[in-house]
Amino acid sequence: MIARWIGCLAAVLFLALPEGVAQTRETAPADDTVIVFGRALDLIGEAHSASEGVVGYADFEDRPLSRIGELVEVVPGVIATQHSGEGKANQYFLRGFNLDHGTDFSVSVDGLPVNMRTHGHGQGYLDLNFLIPEIVEQVRYRKGPYFADGGDFSAAGSAAYRTDDRLPQPFLELRVGEFDYVRGVAAGSFDLGPATTLLLAAERQTYGGPWVLDQDLDKLNGFAKLTHRRGAARFDVSLSAYESTWVSTDQIPERAVASGLIDRFGFIDDDLGGGTRRFSLNAGMAIDHADGASTTLRAYLVDYDFTLYSNFTYFLEDPVNGDEFEQRDDRTLLGGSLTHARRLSETVALRAGADLRRDDISDVGLFRIAARQRVSTVREDAVEQTSLDAWAEAEVRLSESLRATLGLRADHFDVDVTAISTPANGGSADDSLLSPSAALAWRLSPAVELYANYGQGFHSNDGRGATITIDPVSGDPVERTPLLVRAEGAELGGRIERPRWNAAVAAFWLTLDSELVFVGDGGSTEPNDATERFGVEANAFWTPTDWLTFDASAAWTDAQFDIAGAATEIPGAVESVFAAGALVRLDPATFSIRVRHFSEAPLIEDGSVTSDPTTIFNTAATWDAGPATFSIEILNLFDAEDADITYFYESRVAGEPAGVEDRHFHPIEPRQLRVGVRYRF
Repeated sequence: MIARWIGCLAAVLFLALPEGVAQTRETAPADDTVIVFGRALDLIGEAHSASEGVVGYADFEDRPLSRIGELVEVVPGVIATQHSGEGKANQYFLRGFNLDHGTDFSVSVDGLPVNMRTHGHGQGYLDLNFLIPEIVEQVRYRKGPYFADGGDFSAAGSAAYRTDDRLPQPFLELRVGEFDYVRGVAAGSFDLGPATTLLLAAERQTYGGPWVLDQDLDKLNGFAKLTHRRGAARFDVSLSAYESTWVSTDQIPERAVASGLIDRFGFIDDDLGGGTRRFSLNAGMAIDHADGASTTLRAYLVDYDFTLYSNFTYFLEDPVNGDEFEQRDDRTLLGGSLTHARRLSETVALRAGADLRRDDISDVGLFRIAARQRVSTVREDAVEQTSLDAWAEAEVRLSESLRATLGLRADHFDVDVTAISTPANGGSADDSLLSPSAALAWRLSPAVELYANYGQGFHSNDGRGATITIDPVSGDPVERTPLLVRAEGAELGGRIERPRWNAAVAAFWLTLDSELVFVGDGGSTEPNDATERFGVEANAFWTPTDWLTFDASAAWTDAQFDIAGAATEIPGAVESVFAAGALVRLDPATFSIRVRHFSEAPLIEDGSVTSDPTTIFNTAATWDAGPATFSIEILNLFDAEDADITYFYESRVAGEPAGVEDRHFHPIEPRQLRVGVRYRF
């Protein structure tokens, strides 16, 4: 196994060794290196809101990461947590949302959408484990439904990841740590001709974790990207392959730990875990026209397979076999997009585009299991879901200091459900939505700009909910859910940019016509009432000297169900978030430390039960020694015993006469040391 682990990395490195490797990321020779932080880029005159921004590789290359999903935390105000095995998508928190796995936070990689519709585990499922951080060049993020090109799942925010076209040098990196952590990465790029570059990267990771039950994570990642320039046109084609299997320790009841039944890192059910396989082909073409206009075309194909075994309530529903269940998703996703931008006059610029996406889901289902063997079928379906949208956005310069942007988006969704297990729940549904948006940007001075934004957006609901007629378990009639759910929001904010520091602050308001919330006793989500959120967030970036950098972000949100005279708390809605970091570059060494904190959150609607706040510090250091860089990370520096995530629901462990309502939590991992070496060729 170790030979296979090392061999796949060495193969990529061998392919990346030809002479003449081109450089990127503005890298210069070692003695004259220029560090370019995305957060230091000037956005005044370009940005449309105070809450959008850019993060470059230099912003996070020295950031300690305990897992890949935490890469979303480069977006100010976002927190990534986990309640299950590391191979599964993270839980995300932003602007008072428990986004579950991505319902209102959309992500794309090189223009390919990552969120999954009508997914076997949860709507908008957002799994970033196929990303290799070392080849991410840039992240552009936005918050709120104020952008005509935003689309599905982007009501709270969105992030667009862009991978490198080429790397400065081929490298081989190996990191090892406590609890059997081993991760290796090999990557490099070389020129196939004067205008063609090939980038190759591979990643292998295994990890047991601190859990009493070995996590047995085994992840394999591969990525290849070919770019070619011809005149005013740029072409790119990328292939991505990802496979992961794991054993999970899901959230556990507090009473089981307090009584001594299990350890804090213990388990109730040892059959849990899963596997994911994902292959994608992504191709694009960008053309710069002679008149200054530009056109971008993109097409993509994804083959995806997912299986997850879970048990949240243990023996509540079935005292004999237990409450284990299997969630299944097998699909092919294909689509494409067209974007055109041109300046109509000195004061008017136009952007317009269209997107087409089709999810052909051959098998999506929920099954009752025992020891990972199917006992009964709760629901099994085949789904074909298609969406088509068109959007346009015009920016008008009203004066030297004032810009206005008006946008309009039209979406149409169509779903066809073949209900294999319960034919009465099959059928077809469709829905359409128009979403206007508007923005003002007022430049008070070269260093200060103010913004006002308004927009409407949406998220789609699970297509099966739009055709259901009877509950597949009880047989009772059920009400169908709308296919599209409208979001509406507004924001006021501003940013200031000085030579060595910048800052932004925004106050926002956001409503949803209905919201998906977690239902613990079913291990699922269900649509709920309309919600309303008010909040304030701020972030700052400061480089007082060439060798010292600070960044900080904070957010506070009041989140409520929009129900007069009733309990209004939204379970899982974190009220406040804070993150900060410092980076010291003293050639040949770097030192970094980061802290992230998220507050308590209500766990039930009346707010009488809450989670506890969580605070964690991570630190890292590197030392350059010629072509080699040695690194050390200490995760959870102060060995905090907080929870990664907490729920409240009824469960029953073996030996209990009946179900018990209790808090269930997944602990953050204990302090651990990881060391590594990167060798550049």
